[in-house]
Amino acid sequence: MQITIRNSRKEDMPQVYKLINELAIFEKEPDAVIITIKDLEDDGFGKIPQFHCFVAEIDSKIVGLALVYNRYSTWKGRAIHLEDLIVSDAMRGKGIGSKLLDKVVKYGYELGVKRISWEVLDWNEPAITFYEKNGANVMRDWNVVQLNEKAIINYISKL
Repeated sequence: MQITIRNSRKEDMPQVYKLINELAIFEKEPDAVIITIKDLEDDGFGKIPQFHCFVAEIDSKIVGLALVYNRYSTWKGRAIHLEDLIVSDAMRGKGIGSKLLDKVVKYGYELGVKRISWEVLDWNEPAITFYEKNGANVMRDWNVVQLNEKAIINYISKL
């Protein structure tokens, strides 16, 4: 089995979208994905790309992805955020996640970032173990804070 890790292309976005939906189901949020394939194409391949995506490919089929974007740390400087590292359920345990993480870390190193950050669900013990085994610090004393679209609108309405 030959695994190829490469930069994604615009024409990969339908397969990327399928994996994103597979992850949403795995994370018990099957109805949470509101982006479209066109959003991915426009946002990833427009004049100012909003993300960089690597795909894992076997026999011309995308079986995994890692999607990152630029961040800035007031303490550390340049950083990237790993939004998702997804491996199709049927392909887990074959080293694909490791190869994708390798690519993300090399990418960050080449960019000269001081930090690569991401979140992991507290119940996803296989992912936590994988990340810790690879030297990541899973910071269990931090909480993720978000305003979703409805909360943003509600917030703005109070200004």
